[in-house]
Amino acid sequence: MWLTERFGLAVPVVGAPMANVSGGKLTAAISAAGGLGMLGAGSAVSADWIRTEGAIAAAGGAPYGIGLMAWSVEDHPEHLEAMLELKPALVSLSFGNYRPYVETLQAAGIVVATQAGTVADAREAVAAGVDVIVARGAEAGGHGRNAVATLPLLQAILDLTDLPVLAGGGISGPRGLAAVLAAGAAGGWIGTAFLTCVEALTKEPARQRIIEADETDTVYGTVFDAASRAGWPDEFGGRALRNAYYDSWEGREQELKSDDAGHAEYVDGTSAADPARASIYAGQGVGALTGQPTAAEVLDGFATYRDYLSAALNGVSK
Repeated sequence: MWLTERFGLAVPVVGAPMANVSGGKLTAAISAAGGLGMLGAGSAVSADWIRTEGAIAAAGGAPYGIGLMAWSVEDHPEHLEAMLELKPALVSLSFGNYRPYVETLQAAGIVVATQAGTVADAREAVAAGVDVIVARGAEAGGHGRNAVATLPLLQAILDLTDLPVLAGGGISGPRGLAAVLAAGAAGGWIGTAFLTCVEALTKEPARQRIIEADETDTVYGTVFDAASRAGWPDEFGGRALRNAYYDSWEGREQELKSDDAGHAEYVDGTSAADPARASIYAGQGVGALTGQPTAAEVLDGFATYRDYLSAALNGVSK
């Protein structure tokens, strides 16, 4: 399997790079447990934050990755410079024009991935010369498209290209991982399952709300982006837990972009980690989360995918 062989992994799992969740500690823990951890470098972090957290991720000596948004790199070239200094094993550049950076990263010996939410996205990725494509389905938490579910998207992209394809969105445990591997994916791109890990940056009130949530509690839209004014293009909304703030502004996103009181309420809610006002990004697999495990425990759970895959191939119920 390409993913495990390329990076020497015990489990074909990449920890999705989640801003405000995937710091150096979680990244290192996932990599140490046999997966490939990824640092989530949001648009608001400094280049020094990337260097510091990257050093933490690299300290154990296992391969790790870093994820950036292409639209943010345009305004923060120092983020790219920090990555080139760190030279992680994998860099994910998505959501915007990532073409100018692909060859530069590859020349530094870095494997380049991008997330695709449609077949058209995947065609662009192939043309851009990336090394691996992430088929990011609409079930996934965080930002991306809401166009196609993971399984139909994965199948279509696998039919399109011989490049390695990872599957992301709705893969909450070993059954889901076995399913996408059976379909031909090179591994799983897993975010939500790590949200409440003890090593994650997730704040305690958000952890409790995530644990309480079920699979019907997420919503996709641009309300929180309009509120944050971080710069996300409207083309890429986000899947998060529905809350009172979202409900009060849904359908009025353009108004919210210039509403200072609405912006201030969101900022205050984020600072206070108030689940009723802050954005808590999570995918539809959130209902599977019941506690606060270590990253190693989550990876141990995913490692049992072999049992489900074997049972399916042999026509045995499990």
